Amino acid sequence: MTALRLGELVVDVAPLRTSVPFRRVFAAQTLTVVGSSLTNVGVNLQVFQLTESSLQVGLVSLVFGLALLLGLLVGGVLADRLDRRKVVLGTRAAVAVVLAGLAINAALPSPMLWFVYVAAVFAGGINGLGGAALMAAVPTLVGPKLIAASGALFTVTSQFGAMIGPALAGLVAAGPGIAVCFGVDAVGYVIGVSLMWFLPSLPAAPSDEPKQHPWRSVVEGFHFVRHNQVVAGLLVLDVWAMVFAMPYALFPQLGTQVFDGGPAAVGLLYTAPAIGAFLGALTSGWTGRVRHTGRTLIAAVTVWGLAIACFGLSGSLWPALAFLALAGLGDTVSEILRRALLQHYTPDHLQGRVGSVWLAQATGGTAVGNVEAGLVGRWLGASGAVFAGGLVCVAGVALTAMAMPKLRAASLLSPSADELAASGTRS
Repeated sequence: MTALRLGELVVDVAPLRTSVPFRRVFAAQTLTVVGSSLTNVGVNLQVFQLTESSLQVGLVSLVFGLALLLGLLVGGVLADRLDRRKVVLGTRAAVAVVLAGLAINAALPSPMLWFVYVAAVFAGGINGLGGAALMAAVPTLVGPKLIAASGALFTVTSQFGAMIGPALAGLVAAGPGIAVCFGVDAVGYVIGVSLMWFLPSLPAAPSDEPKQHPWRSVVEGFHFVRHNQVVAGLLVLDVWAMVFAMPYALFPQLGTQVFDGGPAAVGLLYTAPAIGAFLGALTSGWTGRVRHTGRTLIAAVTVWGLAIACFGLSGSLWPALAFLALAGLGDTVSEILRRALLQHYTPDHLQGRVGSVWLAQATGGTAVGNVEAGLVGRWLGASGAVFAGGLVCVAGVALTAMAMPKLRAASLLSPSADELAASGTRS
């Protein structure tokens, strides 16, 4: 096995270098990541100022999440039937209008709470419609050989936004005001639409199957996921990691009661995984070249579970932060490889629907995982719940790896689903 050179460890920027359309998408998505942080913090602050209720803050997030899930499922069907470029442009322009409405509402002497709820419904649903189309379009823009590299670049921006976005949002909200948070995000969406306006037409690849009722199209996507062992295995691995080893809901209790650090310690707990994830994305150049992609993915999810378990055993803050950073690194590697394998093993005419299932699970799995952590924390204590969740994750990953040999054998260096279809070979 040839040793990797130092340059091969750095995030692979080949998609930016070789694809002008991808550069436009990447720039637009970077603006979206930072702007969304401003809006998320702004909405939470505004709702709490209006109601002085954390429950209301949570309800707005729940409304947004439910609308997002519905939007993703519908958006998956649209992405496999319509020109994906038009879907992305239309939904992003619509989100800009919603954000402008939020900015105007926040600038009123007495902002209206009901409008925030309505905006959450529209923003969640529209983002879901466009998110599935954008994910489905990326393989066409970069080609099958650079799918992993494109995913790594998106991860760099998302983790960078996770590190600086909330702090920037706090400064803007405390200075110019919450309305400016929404306004800046709206301007970012408008600029993004301008950048992606010049993308080529991105219709889904034609399918041999006749046009179906939308509901049957959704069922077809789930049927493919269920019967493709690689794609199903990717989703199962994500369930073990996100549902059973998601510790974020316990950070306030751990930071204040276990580590005796107060709000500052809680903030560090939330920041540490993002730092590890950012470093993992920056050193992800090797992910598109590794031969045994499936095995590497299994190892990365195992690192996440082990690191979370060790975090649960930590008795002091700094070792805990180190284990969380390691968990974030493992999570980033697994996210890059999961996204790449999902798109590699999914035919183009199903990319929208299968991608929407993946995005919906990522959204719902995190929410369920936080609820699960809170419930188990009542029985075992915060540290015990984190430790147990990490062990369940490791055990579940091992069982999945043993039960799904095609997942273990999966590789980005093998022919893609579309290449196999073109050659007349069934996967």
